[in-house]
Amino acid sequence: MGGASLTELSFPQNDFLEPLFTASKSSDLKETLEIVIAIAKTDDGRADLASKNILPVVLQLITHLLNDPFDHEYLSLSLRLMRNLCAGEVANQKSFIQLNGVGIFLTVLRSKEVASSEPDHGIIRMGLQVLANVSLAGKEHQQAIWGGLFHDELYMLAKVRSQGTCDPLCMIIYACCDGSPELVLQLCGDQGLPIVVEIIRTASLVGFGEEWLKLLLSRICLEDIYFPQLFSRIYGVCSYCENGEEISLSSNPFFTEQAYLLNIVSEILNERLKEITILNDFALCIFGIFKKSVEAFEFGSRAESRLPTGFAVIDVLGYSLTILRDICANNGGVGKEDLVDVVDSLLSSGLLDLLLCLLRDLEPPKIIRKAMNQAGNQEATTSYFPKVCPYKGFRRDLVAVIGNCAYRRKHVQDDIRQKNGMLLMLQQCVTDEDNPFLREWGIWSMRNLLEGNSENQQAVAELELQGSVDMPELAGLGLKVEVDQNTRSAKLVNIS
Repeated sequence: MGGASLTELSFPQNDFLEPLFTASKSSDLKETLEIVIAIAKTDDGRADLASKNILPVVLQLITHLLNDPFDHEYLSLSLRLMRNLCAGEVANQKSFIQLNGVGIFLTVLRSKEVASSEPDHGIIRMGLQVLANVSLAGKEHQQAIWGGLFHDELYMLAKVRSQGTCDPLCMIIYACCDGSPELVLQLCGDQGLPIVVEIIRTASLVGFGEEWLKLLLSRICLEDIYFPQLFSRIYGVCSYCENGEEISLSSNPFFTEQAYLLNIVSEILNERLKEITILNDFALCIFGIFKKSVEAFEFGSRAESRLPTGFAVIDVLGYSLTILRDICANNGGVGKEDLVDVVDSLLSSGLLDLLLCLLRDLEPPKIIRKAMNQAGNQEATTSYFPKVCPYKGFRRDLVAVIGNCAYRRKHVQDDIRQKNGMLLMLQQCVTDEDNPFLREWGIWSMRNLLEGNSENQQAVAELELQGSVDMPELAGLGLKVEVDQNTRSAKLVNIS
């Protein structure tokens, strides 16, 4: 419906609008709203309007506009004005709660136009932005908003597939739950988790524009204990084959929304690595997901793209691996509750064995395959290395986790040597177009394996003496081999 005149709106008593007209110095309602919206964009403007009790007038106007006829233009302008009035102005935020602003805005969100099969995303967005601004005012305001929205309204709003509504909805939930373990418990309970699942599904479809989703997921998944429950609660439609491309799977255990959740959690952890204490249960859960994805994928299709690939099981495999990389980069952060070294806990659960096994089973990097072919050993490149990288960067990520685990951990250094992994790791110090930065990660890993470990240094020196390692691989580490002329024993020395 188009804009209506003040007469057409037929308010029972329109003299309640007089403070608005006075503030704008206009007698036209549309022009008045536009003028006052501009005034309310500044701190001083909002304070002045608060002193003139404009917010109660706007609430009353919105209430009238919800009655027939439902005028979209005037309602939109009124919501914009309310959003500006409640942006950091304490007096207005307090009046909003005292005058049942939450109840009025629930009526807006429940209105037929909003709750229909084709909801008005603009109206919902502005309504949520108002509530989001009010939610920042403090615990009393947050409890009033949470009490009005949880659980049915939040669930309905989470299912609106719009980035414009997803962002302020996440802002409201985060503001209410941050600092409130009771509300976090509700959100991560049987009634609340479906809300978070729908938010993740919406974001996976339309994306998000602000950081509120990351803040919310960080609170739930990394700062608290609820990642396993959330991950297992997600369900959806798997898409393992697109455009006729066949992907070999032994089962279909993962959904695209789970891959999306891991992607976001991976980003959060990478960005806040020094701030977050990794909980042992979270680390073991991620490792469990990684193992399950390894079991599900047969590694028969060579990678054509980086993450995300669009195939849930491959993306789950990749993002769980990058999370493990960053967990192990945290240098064994000790959990506050159980006082367990997270990296040692992962190692005792078989992390290193699995990573070395995967790395051995992969076909060699392209440059090494080419050298083997030129040496007439083509059969070895195909018969003994049945597995290929499922995404570009998989080999690099395996090497990165191993290298991070070896950092200043002598038992890991020794374990890799005892498992005949020194030559395998040296072979990763090469450039590989399918694995960007493989050489850099390979060099980092070898430095960690050799640092302070004379046995590993001796093992590498002997490999070079036997001709198993080319000099360029060692030169990239800043090392060279010297042979004692008397004992004929080899040792590694720094290149001067």
